Formats: sequence, C-alpha cells, structure tokens
Amino acid sequence: MGQQAGRRVSDAADDILTKPLGVADKAARPRFALRPSAGAAAGVGALVVALLAGGIALTGDPRGGEPRAQALIEIREAPASVPRIADAAPPAAKGPAQSASEVEQASGVSVFRPDGSTAPDAPVIIRVPNAAQVKLAPAPDARLTERGRHGPLPRIGEGRLRPLDVYARPDEPGTGPRIAVLVSGLGIGEMATLGAIARLPAAVSLALSPYGTDLEKTATRAREAGHEILLQLPMEPFDYPDSDPGPQTLLASARPGENLDRAAWAMSRFPGFVGAVNFMGAKLMSEAGALEPVLKDLSARGLGFVDDGAAPGTQVATVAAKTKLPSARAEIVIDAVARPDAIDAELARLETLARQKGLVLASSSASPLTIERLSRWSRDLEARGIRLVPVSAILRRPGGVSKLSSAAP
Repeated sequence: MGQQAGRRVSDAADDILTKPLGVADKAARPRFALRPSAGAAAGVGALVVALLAGGIALTGDPRGGEPRAQALIEIREAPASVPRIADAAPPAAKGPAQSASEVEQASGVSVFRPDGSTAPDAPVIIRVPNAAQVKLAPAPDARLTERGRHGPLPRIGEGRLRPLDVYARPDEPGTGPRIAVLVSGLGIGEMATLGAIARLPAAVSLALSPYGTDLEKTATRAREAGHEILLQLPMEPFDYPDSDPGPQTLLASARPGENLDRAAWAMSRFPGFVGAVNFMGAKLMSEAGALEPVLKDLSARGLGFVDDGAAPGTQVATVAAKTKLPSARAEIVIDAVARPDAIDAELARLETLARQKGLVLASSSASPLTIERLSRWSRDLEARGIRLVPVSAILRRPGGVSKLSSAAP
C-alpha cells in the first residue's frame, strides 16, 4: 500500500468499538486497521455493511455491540421482625375498609373537635385510653366453680368466699359523689362490644348477653380492660311472646326447676361475672312467687342482682331482702329516649342526683349513640368532682339490699 496517511486505531479505541458493555473478553478477537488509500472511498460502503452483518461474529454478542449492563435481581422474604401492616392492625380493623367512626370505636382512640367543625384543618383533640389500670382477679377461679349440667357454674367457696367479692373490680380510694353505670346488651355485635370495652372508662360495668358467640373471650377481654362484668338473664315481659327475650327465657308460668335450669344454662356461658341483671322481664319480676326461686339461687351462689330500672312495680327489692340477695335498682335509664339531647339531659340529672344522694346507679343499652355520649360525658367527670365506681360498689355495701335513696356520701 502507499504511504500511510492515517494512524493505526489503538487497542483502547478498538476495545471501545468492539467490546460490548458488561460482556467478558473473548480469547481471540480479530483486529483490523483503517488505512486510507485510493480505493478506500469505494470500499467504505462495503466495509460498513460487512461490519454490521458480521457484528455477531466479531463481538460474540447478539446485539452487535450495543451498550448494556447486567444486574442480579433477587427476591427476598421480609425479615420476621418486621410486622406486616395487616398484622399490626387491631382485630376489628382487618377485613373490608371501615369508616373513620368504626375505626375510632374499635381502637378506643377518640377524636374530639371543640368547635364541632368537620373541616380538614379544624383543630382536634385526640385522646388515647390510659394504659395504667386496675387489675381484676383471674377468672374462672377454681375455688368458686362447680360442674353443672350445661357447664361450669359459680358457687360460694370455702370461708364464704363469694364470686361477687373475688370477681369485683377492686375499690379505689376517694371521696365525694359517686356514680355507677351499667351498660347492658354486649356480646352480640362485635363492633359495639369492642367499642364499649375500649371507649368507656374501666369503672363502667358491662353486662353480656348469654346469646353471644365466643363469650369467654369477650368476657376475658372486658375484664382485662378493667371492666367488671355481669350476666343478662332473659326474663318474661308482659307482651311475651310478641317481645321475646330468647329461647331460654325465664317464664312466670314455668315450674321453678325449669327456670333454674334455664338460668343455669345462662350462667354457664362465660365465667367471671359478679351478678345478674334482667333482660326485659317486667312480668316475671312483678310476680314474687315466680321470681323467688331464681333470686334465692343467685344468693346461694354468692352473686348479686341488678334491676335495670326500666319496668315499674317490680318485686325485686322485696324478694331480694327475703332471700338475702345483694341487689340494687337503677334510678335512671340513661337512654330511655334515644336522642343525643335526651341522653345528655339524663346524664346531667345523674350528676345532680349524685351530689344530692352521694351514690347513684344508672343503666343503659350498648347502642353506638349511647356509648358515644357516655364516652364524651365521662372525660371530665372527675374534674367536676364526681367519681365513677363499678356496680359491685353498691352490691357489696353492708346490708345487702341497696337503698340508694338513703345512700350516704
């Protein structure tokens, strides 16, 4: 060839042109030099075509030297110490999406807007339940349990040890007016039950229906949260069976043994209750002859009984005194009229009575509206000089039968 008019392409430049990114070197790779000459112009096109067609042969790469990189992708399991979001959520929050109010009810965290505004930028107060709480004795206690036809039943232990005393919420020191609140109808709807347990002050007593599911777990959860529990006994109302408390209703016309068996079925549904409260029952509670065997059995088992105050003219106080059964009657039914303004008015009247009498018992249902109003009302109750106490504080007073009209501070 003629005199060299250009320079030989260096090895480094050759590598840039011929070595694909991320591809290992080949053992023997052909080298070539560009030497311009008189016939080079005519052969440039043929050379380019040859390079493209022979890209795979020259480089060993199907992409003909196109820049590329290789990266290793590994699929790893999440560390066991990092909980999944679904597992971290409270039980009631799993499953389908819930509204904000449902999440608030189930978690016990309450959101309060002082000005009542619902605007996104409105100031809010978020209250979280206090983790420090009074601990209740474990249930069931083998010393206070006997085997019945339907399952375990409460009984008086050695030394006259009563379930009413052992399962009660311990007394807390304090003076001044006191209010006991019993919320009934729990154990049926899971959301309402969890909301009541989480949102209500621990001193509020809760009554569980015997017709609920998984009642042992519900009773344990309520007592672990500090709530004293009672059992709802289904009793015959005047308009039975139009109003039907359930298949195990205690009837005014039934034989004593039949009513006692039905009561035993209800008592075997869960452990740890301090006493019973009527569910309906205006007719049964108005007939002393039919009521006496039931209350006598409760007394013999070391329990108490609460008349929820909904029915006038009951014979509970008279029969309880005869059978030496600790009992009390609610003076106010908080949600007899299920409207927010009516509930708030009854709660205000409850405070007035507590200041006058020293100790007052009130009852209510477990409706979401009632739970919400009770929760709001109780937040600053102690700041107003009034203490909440469990129902057992009334049932366990000396004398057995409670006469709240003569209660002393």
